[in-house]
Amino acid sequence: MMNRPSRQAVVVAAALAAGQAFEFPEHIGRRVSATTPHSTIHTPSFHNPHSAGRNPFRPSVLAAQRAKFLADDPLQREPETQDASKVQEWEIGLSGDLVINLLGSPGDRRTNVPAQNINTLDEVPDSSWFTNRIYSRPLSVDEIARGANVNDGPASGRWTVVRAKSSGVAPGFTARDAKGQLWFISFDGKNSPVAPSAAAMVATRLFWALGYYQVETHLTTFRPEEITIDQSATIRSHGTRRRLTTADIQAVLARSAKSADGSYRAAAGRAVPGRPLGGFRYHGTRPDDPNDVVYHEHRRELRAMKVFGAWTNLVDIKAGNTLDTLLTEKGRATVRHYLQDVGSTFGTGALGPRDGDEGHEFVYDAGPALKRLFTFGLFVSPWQTIDYEPHAEIGRFEADRFDPERWKTRVPVAALRHARADDNFWAALRVMAFSDEQIRAAVKVGGYSDPGAEKQLADVLIKRRDKIGRAYLARVNPLTRFALSDSGVLTFENPAVSARHAAPPKGGYETTWSTFNNGSGGSTPVGAPVTTQDERAQAPVDIARDQQFVKVSIRAVEPLHASWSVPVDVYFRRSGSGWHLVGIERLASASAGSVVR
Repeated sequence: MMNRPSRQAVVVAAALAAGQAFEFPEHIGRRVSATTPHSTIHTPSFHNPHSAGRNPFRPSVLAAQRAKFLADDPLQREPETQDASKVQEWEIGLSGDLVINLLGSPGDRRTNVPAQNINTLDEVPDSSWFTNRIYSRPLSVDEIARGANVNDGPASGRWTVVRAKSSGVAPGFTARDAKGQLWFISFDGKNSPVAPSAAAMVATRLFWALGYYQVETHLTTFRPEEITIDQSATIRSHGTRRRLTTADIQAVLARSAKSADGSYRAAAGRAVPGRPLGGFRYHGTRPDDPNDVVYHEHRRELRAMKVFGAWTNLVDIKAGNTLDTLLTEKGRATVRHYLQDVGSTFGTGALGPRDGDEGHEFVYDAGPALKRLFTFGLFVSPWQTIDYEPHAEIGRFEADRFDPERWKTRVPVAALRHARADDNFWAALRVMAFSDEQIRAAVKVGGYSDPGAEKQLADVLIKRRDKIGRAYLARVNPLTRFALSDSGVLTFENPAVSARHAAPPKGGYETTWSTFNNGSGGSTPVGAPVTTQDERAQAPVDIARDQQFVKVSIRAVEPLHASWSVPVDVYFRRSGSGWHLVGIERLASASAGSVVR
């Protein structure tokens, strides 16, 4: 066992091979998973100009590794071994990005492609994209209420405006507080006091807990007499850049909600560490980042936004609301990826309540549009019959008619379009991991002036959470939390049953045990299948104590949902301290579909 290479070593060796002179495929997505043999190389059948000729994964290196599980499986962190110091800032045009996603189909044109960045436990390792938090480990109520905030909020005293706001419709600017810390300030709209800043506060906590890099966000207040303008501050006006003036600041405040005492409430986002590089797309890769080797549409944490976005009604999922920064640690530079703006959530936008169609239709949705055209506007969409209970501080956000599987963003993006049942299941587990108390703690930091708004928002999020659990845990065999004791007792959990979203299968669970040859990938059944009524089973006595690998297939018998009868294959490796979970295969028989023509 000590002579077998680690998966980290394989990836590093493959990356180093990139410097050798030979012709690479256009892009080779790395799938660190038990479901794809090392000799199998995923090569998309379309041309991606962003990744041509710079893929560090060489087929000959990976093909030589025959063992299913390597020494360091399962990987806990995605290997990011290359220096990214040459990455340059880029700008993704909002209009062009909208047109490409709305009218085209960017990214991989095949269907049913498994996520390419999961480890052997069918999980997403930590990376510069994602950090495992809720569901993966216990989170306290205080941790969720704090979120990404590890520093104090803006210092009291004078503010110095250094730059006008360059994007977005919310009124705001960039300023330094009395201690010189840089902040991005976003005010509540004139006709929408409290709602936008509260939504930003709550959403950043939820998405931090879900695992994404978030901007530190604090509530703050401004008084006009405390604002000065830096002499070098500029604003773009009529295609040219000029000095920022007091009149410009007054125009911003005129569009903002003013409190009775003359102050202005705002959400203050602390400047993130590193050099800003612009955003990232939900398809393709960043061409000059040597660590960005998995197509974004095949990253599970980005596909999961289909479920997370539905839960929070984050309809504005686009490149313009993301941010990459270049960080240098221990002499090596890497790119960190932020979901920079998740404030357009729940029932409100920057300037007021959402329109009723948001979350139900794309900006341009051919089906409903044609029906309205041919019926001379008489066609009624289902969302038009929803009896919203609008609230001034929440907007239009409800749960009774919410259908997570029909929810839509404003504009379709490739990562959400590629989400499979196992991706949605992975995301649903994390949404379901939020307790009622944790949800209410996150909502409380919104600083709602009306306690009724705070209660209503939390109630809706709780109901939507439960609907997500019922929807997506029915699509796959949902068994999780596998463990095998030294005495051979297997335990697991059915989260749908634990959450009381479904009844236990009538016939219990069937387990089929095998010894597993890690070198050849073959398995030898041991004994006959055994059925148990609860979520535990005893391994056959013929499973030798000195056996290195064991495979057990578990399926539900007479389940409420047919998908539960499809076995989950679970692998354990014995070490000196007992059996350790090393592999989970869910939907292992699914293969990539054909290219969409």
